[in-house]
Amino acid sequence: MVRDEVDELLEAWSRERGDLDLAPVAVFSRVSRLARRLELARRAAFATHGIEQWEFDVLAALRRAGTPYELSPGRLLRETLVTSGTMTNRIDRLSTRGYVERSPDPDDRRGVIVRLTDEGRAAVDSAFAALLDAERALLEDLPERDRTRLAALLRTLLAPFGEG
Repeated sequence: MVRDEVDELLEAWSRERGDLDLAPVAVFSRVSRLARRLELARRAAFATHGIEQWEFDVLAALRRAGTPYELSPGRLLRETLVTSGTMTNRIDRLSTRGYVERSPDPDDRRGVIVRLTDEGRAAVDSAFAALLDAERALLEDLPERDRTRLAALLRTLLAPFGEG
C-alpha cells in the first residue's frame, strides 16, 4: 500500500492521543491536501489563459446558462456565492476586458442582463479545457472505476450541505 504524509501524521497522533478516533483525520487531512493541490493546478491552468479564478467562475456560469449565454446579476450571485457589491465589481471588470456586456432586462425595466461576449466565450472555453487537462492529470493514477466510486462517495458526503 502506498503511504503518504497523512499516514505519518496519523501515526504521530495515535502515539500521542491513542484514546481518540482518528478516522476523520485520515479522510479530511487528505481532502484538505488534495484541495490545495487542486487550487494550485486551477490557478496555473487559468493563468495560462490570462484569467483568474473569479473571472472563470463568472464566465463559466454564463457559459453553462446556454445560448444566448446571459443571466441576471442576481442569478450570477447565486451561481458564484458572492455578495452584490462583489458581483457588481466583477461584472465591471469583465466588461472592461470585453468578456461580458450589460443590456436592459426586457422583463424588468430596472434590471440588467449580463451576456457573455464572443471573446468571453473563447476565454472560458479555452480555460475550461486547460482546467480539465489539469484535473485529469491529478486523477491519472486512479483507475476509472475508482474515480467513479470516489465521485459517488464525495457526493454522499456533500449532499447534506446542499451542494447538489
